[in-house]
Amino acid sequence: MVAVKNSMIEICTDKKQWDAIIKTCPHADFYHTYDYHQLCKQVDEQAILLKYTGEEHCIVLPLLIRFIEGTPYKDATSVYGYAGPLCTSGCNDFANDDFVDDFQELFLKNNIVSVFSRLNPYIPNQELILKDFGTIVNTGKVINIDLTQNQETQERAYQSRLRTYVNKARRLCTIKEALNKDDIDIFIDMYYENMRRVNAKAHYFFDRQYFFDLMKSNSFEAQILLAVYNETEEIIGGSLFIKKGDIVQYHLSGSREEYLYLNPIKLLIDEMRQIATKENYTYFNLGGGVGSKEDSLFQFKSCFSKNYKDFKVWKYIVNQEVYNELIAKKQKREHANLNDACLNFFPSYRCEL
Repeated sequence: MVAVKNSMIEICTDKKQWDAIIKTCPHADFYHTYDYHQLCKQVDEQAILLKYTGEEHCIVLPLLIRFIEGTPYKDATSVYGYAGPLCTSGCNDFANDDFVDDFQELFLKNNIVSVFSRLNPYIPNQELILKDFGTIVNTGKVINIDLTQNQETQERAYQSRLRTYVNKARRLCTIKEALNKDDIDIFIDMYYENMRRVNAKAHYFFDRQYFFDLMKSNSFEAQILLAVYNETEEIIGGSLFIKKGDIVQYHLSGSREEYLYLNPIKLLIDEMRQIATKENYTYFNLGGGVGSKEDSLFQFKSCFSKNYKDFKVWKYIVNQEVYNELIAKKQKREHANLNDACLNFFPSYRCEL
């Protein structure tokens, strides 16, 4: 615990304490939970929750701490998804001077060179909390379905062709929830098949236990919906959704290649939209394209809604001198200058040449 002025920062790594802190944050998403951090972290990474307590406000920030190979230094990043800082109460009037000073001191004391975090488009005041603390970059857009609207209004936002696809799929398929190991295994196989079909990078191939651990967490509700083709009674598609607070996240999906023409994933998203509306959730985040690009995945999702939200990331260099040294060492070690893609990657010393 580091005490500075009338504020302090606690470093939390214990599940019970972490869970208790997150419960005090009304806008927490499942990306902030202890369980999700344990699922996402690599063997050589440590998941921590930083809790800043000031005179009037309490801020929490989850991070993954990584060692920088061959050095005494570390850096910090966020889990895959939408994380960033949380405020335990209204932070509309938050002045972050002490917050910035305390975090800078903590990072320096722990040899942390840089910090990166994806932010959450649905959580208020994240940019206010991080104001003048590094840089915040808008990398693209995500698609939201506004669940506070009635279902007819939601459906009118659908592209006309999408409505045709969904109605046809609903006539030909039955939807069920994956409630046993066999169903979850089938979903995992379809997900892997989908990742191979789109030539996804290795880090998208989560191990099988990842899916089962998501399903059994008591920190959020993970739900897999499956589409069963009535003619053959075969499961042809599945989607994994995760609910916490007032947000439903479209997390992962997969379908059999020979049944893509039946559009089972479109049907399952439509089904979850209806379920989540009835359950009084506020946001249904479909996410964006790969790497925040407006690619074919983005176009697929935008068929459901044109309610776009900006997806932003936070970048902060704690120690500029060491940061520059690490880049120089990388260039010398790999006998190459960093190209534009590497220079735009953060932190640059971790880019793949």
